[in-house]
Amino acid sequence: MLFKQQALLRQKLFVLGSLAIGSVLYLVARVGTLDRPICPIESRLTPPEPEQIPLRTLQFKRGLLHELRKGNATKEQIRLHNLVQHLPRAIIIGVRKGGTRALLEMLNLHPAVVKASQEIHFFDNDQNYARGIDWYREKMPFSFPHQITIEKSPAYFITEEVPERIFKMNSSIKLLIIVREPTTRAISDYTQVLEGKERKNKTYHKFEDLAVDANTCEVNTKYKAVRTSIYTKHLERWLKYFPVEQFHIVDGDRLITDPLPELQLVERFLNLPSRISQYNLYFNATRGFYCLRFNIVFNKCLAGSKGRIHPEVDPSVVTKLQKFFHPFNQKFSQITGRTFNWP
Repeated sequence: MLFKQQALLRQKLFVLGSLAIGSVLYLVARVGTLDRPICPIESRLTPPEPEQIPLRTLQFKRGLLHELRKGNATKEQIRLHNLVQHLPRAIIIGVRKGGTRALLEMLNLHPAVVKASQEIHFFDNDQNYARGIDWYREKMPFSFPHQITIEKSPAYFITEEVPERIFKMNSSIKLLIIVREPTTRAISDYTQVLEGKERKNKTYHKFEDLAVDANTCEVNTKYKAVRTSIYTKHLERWLKYFPVEQFHIVDGDRLITDPLPELQLVERFLNLPSRISQYNLYFNATRGFYCLRFNIVFNKCLAGSKGRIHPEVDPSVVTKLQKFFHPFNQKFSQITGRTFNWP
């Protein structure tokens, strides 16, 4: 009996001791916080991050726009999501064989950009232009209110009537010009035409015979591929209507080897938040070009016709062309403020 009473007493003392120690520890902890200022609740919250469109929302929007392009979206979907066919706020006006398709596809990585899928040739084609601005608008993709529409038609750059026509539509529009080293661009231009002739089993002159006048041995400026590469001559016509600040020059050679810095410059020019990252671009060793990664599911490479192998050209003709283009290149750089690693 005595043993049971002693055990019960020890148990009570243990409980009381535990409570006393717990109270002392609480008071010590409490006193330690009394002289510290208590932060307002707002300052203890995680600072809000810049507003971003969730990935699922972006994927949904791209999916819906894809359905619209296929003609599968309903009028109710168009109305509910405030989808509209906007006139372009930026146009890639050239240059042919400078990388216009690559630039358009890469800019389409940006969630705030929608692109016209085909070259519309509204401003350089008299028959299309006569159809009016509403016809042009109907060729544009549907877009959300926060997005900008971009189209590209490289013939715009060299067609005389186009600057005035675009100015009449929108005098504050932003204009993108992508250029490559002029001799390389001329040879690429020739290569595309040559391939088309060969598909039709037609013969075609050698590049050297077209680029150099056989009678004078001088560069043949009547040859369209040469004339297109005299960038400053065409730009001067555009500057009669638009200030140089409304143009952005993209280095097409650099877009091939290191595209991200060029795309970031375009983002800034278009006043877009920076969204395109190295994640979106990966080098395809088989193709020899960068391909596009939209998300973990959807990747895209440019068409197989891009990056054609150029025919061998007489080195003396290449040198002659490079010397011919040099003063025009210098003037182009002076006007635009953009320098290039060209010979």
